[in-house]
Amino acid sequence: MGEALLAGMCAAGHEPSALGVAEPDPARRKHLEQTHGVPTYGSADEALDGVDLVVLAVKPGVIVPVLEALDAQPASTRLGPLWVSIAAGVSIASLEGALPEGARVVRAMPNTPALVGSGATAFVCGATAGPDDRSLARALFERVGSAWEAPTENLLDAVTGLSGSGPAYVFVLLEALSDAGVRMGLPRAAASELATQTVLGAAQLARESGRHPAALKDQVTSPGGTTIAGVERLEALGFRAAVHEAVAAATRRSRELGED
Repeated sequence: MGEALLAGMCAAGHEPSALGVAEPDPARRKHLEQTHGVPTYGSADEALDGVDLVVLAVKPGVIVPVLEALDAQPASTRLGPLWVSIAAGVSIASLEGALPEGARVVRAMPNTPALVGSGATAFVCGATAGPDDRSLARALFERVGSAWEAPTENLLDAVTGLSGSGPAYVFVLLEALSDAGVRMGLPRAAASELATQTVLGAAQLARESGRHPAALKDQVTSPGGTTIAGVERLEALGFRAAVHEAVAAATRRSRELGED
């Protein structure tokens, strides 16, 4: 997710030389330098000097140790930047507890379509973050898609279950549509292209028309036609319930990660 956000920012016109990545793995550093043209550092300590914003793009289980490892840095250095965490489940209280008192923190949940400028991000600011910090966080994520400031932090677990994990659900749908087309006799390349364009076009129609998805579905389903036959099988086999359960399971897991 961190690299997707980095690539999306570069594609959106952000100057790579103004960015920096702390990455302990030498092979990953080389990859990031060659792929994105950004400066890289072997440790977070090296990357902190004079920065305005830090994106914490590490796994939830290590984010607090990563922050606590910066204790050797002067408090003024750690109070300077806005800290933006994209780690699933890690609360603002946990982040603030691992930073000096008064540190400005934002908790966010983006998703991987940020890589192509079509991400969906929700974020919430800690109590010490001011209006300029809110604007900075929004600008960061709007460079790679859309951004929504959640009114309360407890909604971010549901965001994780819906849009954070959602691209994977869509990819499963794409794979299933393509496989079904092949099963019905279509060439693989044609089935994949038709499935991908169908999902892309349907999402674009839903966004640009502003109509409820149910109304758009009804527009396609003529009485006694092919689409209603397909929709009936989706409902009979629990498609809608499966989506609900997937979002609920990912939401629960996000909460568990926070508790851990």
